Amino acid sequence: MSNNVISSLEEKMKKTAANLRENFAALRTGRASAALFDKIRVDAYGDKQAINQVANISIPEARLVVITPWDKALIGEIEKAIRNSELSLNPSNDGKVIRISIPPLTGDRRKALVKTAKNYAEQSKVALRNIRRDGNDELKKQLKASEITEDDEKKAYEDLQDLTKRYTAEIDKILAEKETEIMEE
Repeated sequence: MSNNVISSLEEKMKKTAANLRENFAALRTGRASAALFDKIRVDAYGDKQAINQVANISIPEARLVVITPWDKALIGEIEKAIRNSELSLNPSNDGKVIRISIPPLTGDRRKALVKTAKNYAEQSKVALRNIRRDGNDELKKQLKASEITEDDEKKAYEDLQDLTKRYTAEIDKILAEKETEIMEE
């Protein structure tokens, strides 16, 4: 019975690590990336939609993003949404496409991005600890209901602790990669 608990908790921990990667993809570094625009919503057809739902995003150069709206009438709305986002980007349009030059990051901006990345990683670690706590609580309930033995519970606790350590190390690795990416010129 405790194996089911462990495998479901491992799935939750995997999702936590995947969520951290998604959050990091949206953090602006000195390089152009289509993922930067994943969280920006555009007023289109009376609804808020993701930019990639109303336009094609391409990266022709390392520091250039070109957004081609499928409906040219949305070009102003897309430009406005990018300007109003927290990315601090200055898009320009020629009536057909929007071009965004990704400026190199300043030293202060790099430090601020690393701090943000560390906050995301810490939130993920807290989520892992909460998952572990929930698993421990479930194991106690199973022991109390005589669904597992004390030995099974002890083994499951150890497995859960090992799992938590493994995913905490993975989060640290993901953070180190992102820090390196942010700090490189």
